[in-house]
Amino acid sequence: MPYLGGEETVKELRRALSNPHVQGDPLRHRSTVLRVIRVMSQGVDVAGLFSEMVKACATTDVVQKKLVYVFLCSYASLNPELSLLVINTLRKDCQDPNPMVRSLALRNMTNLRLPSLVEYVQQPLTAGLRDRAACVRRVAVLGWAKLHSLQPHADIDAAVVNELYSMLRDNDPVVMVNCLRALEEILKEEGGVAVNKAIAHHLLNRLKECDVWGQCEVLGVLQRYRPHSEEELFDILSLLDPYLLSPSVPVMAATLGLFLSLCCRGLPAVSLAALRRAQAPLLAACGSASPEMKFTALCHVQLLLRSLPGLMGEHYKRFFCGYAEPAYIKQRKMQVLVELVNDDNVGFVLDELKGYCTDVSPDTAQAAISAIGRIGRSYSDQCLEILTGLLGLKQEHITSVVVQTMRDLVWVCPQCSESVCEALEGCEDTLQDSQGRQALLWLLGVHGDRVSSAPYVLEAFVEQVRSEMAAGVKTELLTATMRVFLCRPAETQDTLGRLLHYCIEEEADMNVRDQALLYYRLLHCGIEETRSVLQGRRSDPSLGVLIGRPAEPVSQWARSFNTLEPLRQCNAGAESAPQAAPYHLALDPEPSLDLCDPLNPSQDRQETGEMAALHRGVAWDQHRAHEHQDGPAADVPGPSSSSRPVKVYHLLVPVADQ
Repeated sequence: MPYLGGEETVKELRRALSNPHVQGDPLRHRSTVLRVIRVMSQGVDVAGLFSEMVKACATTDVVQKKLVYVFLCSYASLNPELSLLVINTLRKDCQDPNPMVRSLALRNMTNLRLPSLVEYVQQPLTAGLRDRAACVRRVAVLGWAKLHSLQPHADIDAAVVNELYSMLRDNDPVVMVNCLRALEEILKEEGGVAVNKAIAHHLLNRLKECDVWGQCEVLGVLQRYRPHSEEELFDILSLLDPYLLSPSVPVMAATLGLFLSLCCRGLPAVSLAALRRAQAPLLAACGSASPEMKFTALCHVQLLLRSLPGLMGEHYKRFFCGYAEPAYIKQRKMQVLVELVNDDNVGFVLDELKGYCTDVSPDTAQAAISAIGRIGRSYSDQCLEILTGLLGLKQEHITSVVVQTMRDLVWVCPQCSESVCEALEGCEDTLQDSQGRQALLWLLGVHGDRVSSAPYVLEAFVEQVRSEMAAGVKTELLTATMRVFLCRPAETQDTLGRLLHYCIEEEADMNVRDQALLYYRLLHCGIEETRSVLQGRRSDPSLGVLIGRPAEPVSQWARSFNTLEPLRQCNAGAESAPQAAPYHLALDPEPSLDLCDPLNPSQDRQETGEMAALHRGVAWDQHRAHEHQDGPAADVPGPSSSSRPVKVYHLLVPVADQ
């Protein structure tokens, strides 16, 4: 046989299709057509055989017809003129005594997707709606939807729409569901199918006849209907009640979505009861063999827990991670475990999460550490013991996330500060990434009076500041050094002077340089003004531990149930490791865009003194702009180009003595 991808292959197939002896032998003819399809599926361009394949369509062999139709639908758009040749054959097949041939011809007539053929297709489709065979009616109904998608701005005859509405009472349930789907597409601009009382009750009574796909489609359409009385509402709920426990997860989810749509506002107690009944099918879906189904079920479990926080507390072991599960499944399960923690299972959950902290996947390990930190907001002592033990492993990615988690825990639970400060000793050598160093610097700045080695750790950072690439670390280092200077001036004065000198004279990043200039000018205003800006309010020391969270009304998320929204939205209690310190004066050149980070709002808690300092800095810049280029006036408290290093060191001496 010639080379598969060469022109000789197409020439040989053309000779075989045109050979009268091959055409006279049905088996040989079918075998040749099959070879064409096989070659086409392997990537060879066989568009040149279009006319020969059109001739091969005129046969009584149903198998050969299917093969030829596959070819014609693939190459019709490349040969619109030659496609007219096959229309007569297809229209003739639409009148064949065999209903399978009729349905096959109708399906492929609409699959040609050529606007020039629409006028030839409408009459067979109209006749197909009244065909005695259900398989033909199924294809004809969907054919009208295909025509509408082919010409979306063309008006479909109102008689066809009325015919489709009347076919909702067809004896075949698949035809009924296809009519719903077709009307949804055709009437999309008008809001879809208009569901009145008669249509709603008819669909509900026929629901048991439909397959899984049909039941989901019907239940989705019924969400538009609103009962006219409470008695009618409870009749509908009684009909739907068995489907809440359906073994099919899609049907259960669609039924629960309809329950919530009908009851979430007027009957919240009924909605909560329906959620409790759906607990078992959702748990079963969380153990599905399909990762996609498992992930979707976990996302919807999180939705339920927003209104029923303790719903699945006794089944927490169902959310333990399997070794071979994908990382995104493990992380979602850990988020659910955080929601299910209570006094009875906290020890078991923490033991399980502790095992994940040393997972071979860094992402899984970091997610487990973050989950322990979120649990620590309610059970701080047990979680701090685990986090402190993880610091002893001296693993870079583990230490970084542990320090970030401790930072967040200190901000939310101030009573943990003493234990965290003790655990920080010696961990700076293991931190290599910028986020971990930022977290450590924030802790040293806020609690520098409690960490005995804080000035010396900052000094080591300052010595390596020239090799530091992350601007966020430099801005955090500036803020931390200023704060420690305010509480331990004798140990930090020289370090702060060298840091300000570098940032003002040598730093290329304008954000870091501007922040250093701000601090430099702020020091001119006196120690008390500096302290009022840099040592503003911290977290409330009387906050204590956080016990649970208030339940949300079902109406807040009912509309997103059984949609893709739960897969996209970011759960408020499932934030990742924050990318910025909870409270700092630094101007981050790359602000975090994570809208789910609960610590970002705390950046707005700056004291009014900061704004005053900024205004003073702007005023100084404006004053400097009017001066001569040879330097500022002697009475202006700003660094000149020739004496900045001397003025920086000279300035810090009287401030430290105050």
